[in-house]
Amino acid sequence: MQKILSLLRRCVEDYDMIAPGERVAVGVSGGKDSLVLLAALARLAQFYPGGFSVEAFTVDMGTPGMDLSPLADYCRELGVPFHRIPTQMYHVIFETRREKNPCALCAKMRRGSLHTALLEAGIHKVALGHHYDDAVETFFLSLFYESRLSCFHPVTYLDRTDITQIRPLLYVSEAMIREAVPRLQLPVVHNPCPADGHTKRQEVKTLIASLEPQYPKLKESVFAAMQRLPLPHWAPRELRRRPPTE
Repeated sequence: MQKILSLLRRCVEDYDMIAPGERVAVGVSGGKDSLVLLAALARLAQFYPGGFSVEAFTVDMGTPGMDLSPLADYCRELGVPFHRIPTQMYHVIFETRREKNPCALCAKMRRGSLHTALLEAGIHKVALGHHYDDAVETFFLSLFYESRLSCFHPVTYLDRTDITQIRPLLYVSEAMIREAVPRLQLPVVHNPCPADGHTKRQEVKTLIASLEPQYPKLKESVFAAMQRLPLPHWAPRELRRRPPTE
């Protein structure tokens, strides 16, 4: 956890993500990425200069068989307030509309529900669990399917809602996160989504894995290029671009 915490703190500082005394929401899906983010931010909040507070927000999509109680229990252990946002998204997307490509609509609806809950709670900053590998995969997705050199931003201000999204795990690899889950005994909630594992992102993830034996520094090179170009909003403060270690 110490290595993840170090990388997370450096990312927060490189991109000026958190101000002293700020309330920071964490979007917790129940997956490994958001739980590691929650654990690391809760720990960082204890000693970060100026301090900040952390609160967990989970969008309950109404998915059959999905039990979110372990998330609430874990937040109590951390001393972090837990907010469950009830919705009927699963019913709308998969039963009423029967979407063949549901990911974009699902993401839009979850984002809308989360932002509404944040504003009701008076919170204007939310941390999302996108990590190092997610950034590289998103770059390739934009290149292959949109003909653009693009990626989500480390920090994104949404002027329509006055909410700022931050991604503090950008220096942390998926391998590091996966290894941390059993060590920290995180209560990962299985995602029973019908589209899980059958997406364009999964195709790109598989492609990158197939190329890595021949190009072992592929992800490192792409990530460094995004900062050195830089892509919009990707230049870190003081240009610190050290890649994570697996």
